[in-house]
Amino acid sequence: MGGDLADVRLWAGELSALHERFVHRFNREEPRQSALAYMRGLIAPLERKNGWTLAEEAGHAGPDRIQRLLNRIEWDADEVLDDVRDYIVEHLGDPDSVLIVDDTGFLKKGVRSAGVQRQYSGTAGRTENSQIGVFLAYTTSRGRTLIDRRLYLPTSWTDDRERCRRAGIDDTVVFETKVAMAKSMVRRAIAGKVPFPWVTADAAYGFSRGWRYELEQADVFHVMATTRHDTVVTRFALDHPVHDLFPGLPRQKWKRRSCSEGAHGRRIYDWARVEVRPWHREDRRHWVLARRSVSRPEEISYYIAYCPAGTTLDELIRIAGSRWAVEERFQTAKQECGLDDYQVRRYPGWHRHMTLAMAAHACLTVLRARQLDADKAETDPPSSSTSASPRSDA
Repeated sequence: MGGDLADVRLWAGELSALHERFVHRFNREEPRQSALAYMRGLIAPLERKNGWTLAEEAGHAGPDRIQRLLNRIEWDADEVLDDVRDYIVEHLGDPDSVLIVDDTGFLKKGVRSAGVQRQYSGTAGRTENSQIGVFLAYTTSRGRTLIDRRLYLPTSWTDDRERCRRAGIDDTVVFETKVAMAKSMVRRAIAGKVPFPWVTADAAYGFSRGWRYELEQADVFHVMATTRHDTVVTRFALDHPVHDLFPGLPRQKWKRRSCSEGAHGRRIYDWARVEVRPWHREDRRHWVLARRSVSRPEEISYYIAYCPAGTTLDELIRIAGSRWAVEERFQTAKQECGLDDYQVRRYPGWHRHMTLAMAAHACLTVLRARQLDADKAETDPPSSSTSASPRSDA
């Protein structure tokens, strides 16, 4: 969004409308107003978005009210997130949308922040002292935003209950793998009646046969990245390595396609698919997809797909390519809405900050979708009343 007065009024008004949806989740006026001020500060063009700068932006004498909101006042961040998700569905809901699972790292110092330890962070591209959040993104033709989040707790935390208590982690919170968190968030989206036919994720999640089977049993279509060592059921073997399916494939079976737009232009690869599991129901299909680098043909990535029988290769490529959208969402949410600008150490505080940052990002996403609609309305010629009138065959 731009930074002029009209834009500021626009996003401030929309943020207030979103805030009204969950204001009833707070018992007192102070946290109600603090939540709105916090979101406004996250969207504001501040160089840093910490307790002091957000308090100053809100006109507070100090960060006490902000800190109480995140750490001490009782409110349920999951309930607020339900309201934010409903707002997203109302404005961006699309029956052809894709749910994307991915995680991102938040670099941290010290050992007191909930879930922090030396672990691999995709954000840094190496092992660092960090927290890892698992997120669920919702991507449609009109916009992309985050709809769920969970803080990953390594066993170094869940095996030390006293350490957990000091960080506000209840004794009922036990160790969960990132895949288990992903399952939980997708189930929550289904229970919340989020309209979506597709799920996708990278190989860290897609390699889980158990999760793929659960999605299939729920008839949720998916294109999941996996490793070259994964195996599938074919006509010839019960456990056939996916990387063995493609070396003998005729050259004409490979199609050069762009799967998404990247920072340096279109992401173009050679794609092919092989059908597997021939004894499934007639209206569904299982495929293994291969994505081969154009410049380095020895580099091949693999996907497992479950989909309607008429699904084209191009459609599967679109779903596989949509996964890169979540990386873009992390980047914009961090840059524009302070997703990674937080100074909370406790487990509830992390989820509260993420919820309000995701709400701010959803607000901007909805405003951008409206602007795109307005731009399209200006450029599309008006339809002819004659050609648009229905023809009666009676």
